[in-house]
Amino acid sequence: MPESPSEPDDATVDAVGKLVAALETVEQARGHLYAFHHLTGSADFALDEASEELRKAGHPEWAERIRTELIGLNVLPERWTFQLIEEYDDGYYAAFRRMTRDVAGDLTGGRRHLHEERIKRRRRTDGRPGHEMGRPST
Repeated sequence: MPESPSEPDDATVDAVGKLVAALETVEQARGHLYAFHHLTGSADFALDEASEELRKAGHPEWAERIRTELIGLNVLPERWTFQLIEEYDDGYYAAFRRMTRDVAGDLTGGRRHLHEERIKRRRRTDGRPGHEMGRPST
């Protein structure tokens, strides 16, 4: 049963809540993709030092192999990590965000966290400092 006549029913709120939770998981995955990008870039730059130290230690053949075979190597065919991020952001991620926004816009008036808002209503102590309801979900 809806919390008020202007709010959607519980089943709709729960379904939109699951969609929003899925988007939050995609946000975490995106963060891991950026971490992968940064870690891979850091490793690539660290190869400069490794190559130089091998050269100084009298191993120019290994230094040269690292310089020519590893430094700047594509992580996937024809792609560095920044290209993966751009394709992910512009494709899957953008589509997921757009769908979530559109579904929430249509079914919950754009309130993405209405499920959590309802939980807050039930769990807070009315009138107690620090338990204020605050603004509604947006």
